Amino acid sequence: MRRAVLAVAAAALVSMPTTAGAQRWEPTRPVQFVVPAGTGGGADQMARMIQGIVSKNNLMRQPMVVVNKAGGAGAEAFLEMKGARGNPHTIVITLSNLFTTPLATGIPFNWRDLTPVKMLALDEFVLWVNAEAPYTTVSAFLEAGRANRLRMGGTGSRQEDQIVTAAITKASGVPFTYIPYRGGGEVAVNLVGKHVEATVNNPIEAVTHWRSGTLRPLCVFDSRRLPVTDKMTETQAWSDIPTCRESGLDVEYLMLRGIFMAPGVTQAQVNFYIELLEKVRQTPDWQELMRQGAFNTTAISGPEFVTWLTREEERHRTLMTEAGFLAGR
Repeated sequence: MRRAVLAVAAAALVSMPTTAGAQRWEPTRPVQFVVPAGTGGGADQMARMIQGIVSKNNLMRQPMVVVNKAGGAGAEAFLEMKGARGNPHTIVITLSNLFTTPLATGIPFNWRDLTPVKMLALDEFVLWVNAEAPYTTVSAFLEAGRANRLRMGGTGSRQEDQIVTAAITKASGVPFTYIPYRGGGEVAVNLVGKHVEATVNNPIEAVTHWRSGTLRPLCVFDSRRLPVTDKMTETQAWSDIPTCRESGLDVEYLMLRGIFMAPGVTQAQVNFYIELLEKVRQTPDWQELMRQGAFNTTAISGPEFVTWLTREEERHRTLMTEAGFLAGR
């Protein structure tokens, strides 16, 4: 009798799936990794770095395919993701156009239409000029702008770069002619070619040109200097760039680099990508990207991420209202 009872119990244990096993999920076909911006910019570079790390380290059985959908300042990508309800095989990397695009265009989209996965980092903004420009300080740059209206290049219209540009004008009284381009890589190339006088590109979008001696950083739009002390050029590290505030320009702005999924996915599917991205963050390649691009390495998920998104949406609504960038204005 005792052997029979033990045999029944053992059979039950074998047939009963473990909790971990029941909740485990992984992709069964290639994962489309959507970039709501053009090629060469910060979001595109980060997505392709993640793709490379996943492939190099065999972190996922299925391949990851990066697809750029920059139409309508990212609206094309966001609406496609919104319409992919229940599809766990597509993810999107977001910048702050997650907030700015619907506010500026009025498209039927809100970040709550997606499933938040993880904030990977926060991206900095730097005021860049051509290395041959006569101004080497923020004050000299602003004086030049007062004397002759300068051209400020940026990614898209009524997005982060133009918001920062409007904030500079509000803080200094110096107006600019804003010229929109398709992505941060194109913005940097046009500053190198002197088609514009300044940009507020992210560090990762301009670092190669800084290292080659064609661009010059004037200040960083953060409350503190960047912590990276390794030399990026022969004489300068990211930490050598003063904040805009200490340079007399009271403007601060950081940008989201986060991952979202389509609506209607399961928590097990979300957990897979949270775990995958955490493995990515632990690799030397990722750490080098964070160093080269001087990223703020804050990474959060779950309720903390949702709280942050709610707060940032309201902050962007305020900034865009002040700048006159809301749809219909």
